[in-house]
Amino acid sequence: VPFFSSWIFSKDKIMEKMVIGMDVSKEKLDFCFQRTGEKILKECMVENTTCAIKSSLKNGLKEFSLTKPDVLLCAEYTGSYTYPLSCACEELGIDLWLENPAEIKLRSGLQRGKNDKSDARKIAAYALRFQDKARLFTLPEQHIASLKQLLSERDMYVSDKCKYQGQLTDQKRFMSKENYACKSKRLKRQIKELESSISEIEQEIEGLIQSDSTLAHQHELLCSIDGVGKQVAVKMIVETNAFKDFKHAREFCSHAGVAPFRYDSGTSIRSKSKVSQRADKSIKALLHLAALSVATRKKDGELREYYIRKVAEGKNKMSVLNAVRAKLVLRMFAVIKLNKFYEKNYDCTLA
Repeated sequence: VPFFSSWIFSKDKIMEKMVIGMDVSKEKLDFCFQRTGEKILKECMVENTTCAIKSSLKNGLKEFSLTKPDVLLCAEYTGSYTYPLSCACEELGIDLWLENPAEIKLRSGLQRGKNDKSDARKIAAYALRFQDKARLFTLPEQHIASLKQLLSERDMYVSDKCKYQGQLTDQKRFMSKENYACKSKRLKRQIKELESSISEIEQEIEGLIQSDSTLAHQHELLCSIDGVGKQVAVKMIVETNAFKDFKHAREFCSHAGVAPFRYDSGTSIRSKSKVSQRADKSIKALLHLAALSVATRKKDGELREYYIRKVAEGKNKMSVLNAVRAKLVLRMFAVIKLNKFYEKNYDCTLA
C-alpha cells in the first residue's frame, strides 16, 4: 500500500490503545471496537461517506471517553473505497493504518465462512496483536493524487483502444464486406474518440508536472536516463510518492517484482532464484518495455552491450532483461538521490 509513514509505539502506550477494526466495502463500513485484554466493546455499521464516518467515530470517542491519540483505526486497503475513511481520519486527526489484505489473511489462521462483521473482528484482532508494526497512512499531496487518477484513466482508455483495434483486424476475414464496413466505421469512430481522450489526459498530466517545481525537476532527471521515457517517469513519481515512500532502490525492486528470491527448503527443494509474483504488475510492465527498448532495440549503449555480453555467456534472455530492469530502477533512484542528471560517460575520479 502506498503513501505510508512509519510509526513506533512505546511499550506503555501499546496497552492504552483502543483498536477499531474496520471492514470497508463500497456502500458501508463495519466497525469493531476492541481493547487489549478485553472482549469486543462495540460493533456497528455506517454508510461509506466521510460525514457518516466522522459522526460514528466522534460518538465512539465520546462513549468510551477516549482522546484521539488513544485510538488506532485499522482497515484493509481496498483502493478508492478507503478514500472517505482516509479523509475522515485526516480531518479528525485519528491514526489510520491501512494494511495489505493478504497480510491480514495470512496471519489470521484457518477460517470457515465469511461476512463483513467477522472480517471487522478479524482486522481488530490483527491490529491488537501487531500494532507495534503499524504504519500510518497519510493522504498524498493533491498533485500526486491527481496524477494517479489520470494515469488510471489513461490506462483504461489505452486498453479499450487496443481492444477496438484488434476487432478491426481480427474479424475482417470472417464476415461479409457490408457488415464489416458498418462495424469498422463505428470502431474507427470509437478509436478516434479514445485517442482524443488519451491526448487530453497526457496534456493534463504534463500541465500538472510542470505546475510543481519538485515534480518537474524529478521528471527531467528521470528522463535523462536511457530507456526512461515520459510514461515511465510519471509512473515512478506516482508509485514512489515523489520518491518519499521507498528508502532505497532494492526495496522498490521488490515492490515491482524485479528482485529475485531464493526458493529452497531442507534437502529436497532446490529451485533457482526467481522473482515473486506478489508485485505491482503495472510498473513491472512499464519497466520491462523500457528494458526491452534500451537493451534490444537501441543500436548502442552500455545496457545494450551488457545484454549482448550476458546472452553470449549463455544467460537466459529474460533473466538478463530482468537485470536490466533492476539497473534502470537503480539509476532512477540514484539521479533523484544525487540530484544530478544521468551521465552516460561518467568519469570516476578517486579522491
